[in-house]
Amino acid sequence: MQTEAFISDTGSLRITWETKNEAIPGKGVFTVALHSGVSGRTLLEAVRHTGMGRDMAYVTEDPREFFLVIESSNLDWSVSVDEGFPATKAQPSAR
Repeated sequence: MQTEAFISDTGSLRITWETKNEAIPGKGVFTVALHSGVSGRTLLEAVRHTGMGRDMAYVTEDPREFFLVIESSNLDWSVSVDEGFPATKAQPSAR
């Protein structure tokens, strides 16, 4: 499956994923690849997992348009992408 293209202003992405309902135990395969929305080329494989599970993958690329290609067999899955943003945390003042 290929997602719709999305624009990242920072290039800092968090990919949250979950796989469940493995149809054939030990045979579930799940991958998520990040592609350039400009050229279509694969930039990186963000997730490669077998079986059921869930996690987050953090990736950093140059800001641009992206899309995901998700391949799965023998699993139900869900994926979301969130963009990071630069921030600083103020140090508490000493009293």
